[in-house]
Amino acid sequence: MAQVEVIGAGFGRTGTLSLRSALERLGYAPCYHMLEVFQRPQHAEIWRQALLGELPEWHGFLADYRAGVDWPVCHFWRELAKQFPNAKFILTRRDSEAWYASISQTIFEGILHSAPAEGVRGAQQAMARVLLEKVFGTRFDKDHVIAVYEAHNRAVAAALGPDRLLSYDVGEGWEPLCRFLHCAVPEEAFPRTNSTAEFRARIGL
Repeated sequence: MAQVEVIGAGFGRTGTLSLRSALERLGYAPCYHMLEVFQRPQHAEIWRQALLGELPEWHGFLADYRAGVDWPVCHFWRELAKQFPNAKFILTRRDSEAWYASISQTIFEGILHSAPAEGVRGAQQAMARVLLEKVFGTRFDKDHVIAVYEAHNRAVAAALGPDRLLSYDVGEGWEPLCRFLHCAVPEEAFPRTNSTAEFRARIGL
């Protein structure tokens, strides 16, 4: 049974898929990411129930994973910090304006403005809608969304000390990440993936 050792506390569209690839390259594999919900449809309802207050038994649910990043994981950073007291946290961050431009053209457009789906896709879409409402309420205007994003980052930084938290821009590459995790720096380039264009193409926007 794997043990969760690294948890990403950063919102989606802050380089979380690149971080996932980097963590897996460093040995923290497999790493949970929102893509897992699409690869494992049964997880959608578990997360939806968690968002509504019925939390899973975290150690059992995440038993196969050594790390987790992105939504829905980052929404439960407080609970996971208690459940995995030895886990280290990485707060991926980026410029607020650039982040809003990205999320508005990807996640918001793909979830908030798409037609309701049915079946498995509908269950995944329902979970994602509940998630966005839990994070941002019923307001998705720029000022409010950025305020929520910045408040989240401040809360994480205030709650977790520097021995447990790395505030990190994936543009910084391997060095700060490897120093924090006490890993050797790989020879290959740091993975960079899931640009706005790539995200939109993947979901057909």
